[in-house]
Amino acid sequence: MGLFDFLTQRNKNTANTAKNRLQILIQQERSLRNAPDYLPVLQRELLEVIRKYINVDADAVKVDLHKDGDNELLDISVALPDKPAAANG
Repeated sequence: MGLFDFLTQRNKNTANTAKNRLQILIQQERSLRNAPDYLPVLQRELLEVIRKYINVDADAVKVDLHKDGDNELLDISVALPDKPAAANG
C-alpha cells in the first residue's frame, strides 16, 4: 500500500488547492454583489492603461468599493511584476 501513497497525497493537495481557490472566488463574488455596475468596466479599463506601460496579468488589477461611515472608498490595487517589461509604445 505504501507504493501508492503518493497518488492519494497528491489528490489531497489538489483538493485543498481547489477548495482554497473556490473560497477566494466566493469571497470575491460576495464583495462584488453589492458593488456598482461600473466597477468591472473600471477594472478592465485600468488594466488596459497599465498594460500600455507594464506587462501585467489580467488578475493583477483589483478594484473594490468599501464603506467607511458615510463615505465610500474606492480601493485600487495593482500587483506589479518583479521585473517590469519595456514599454509597448
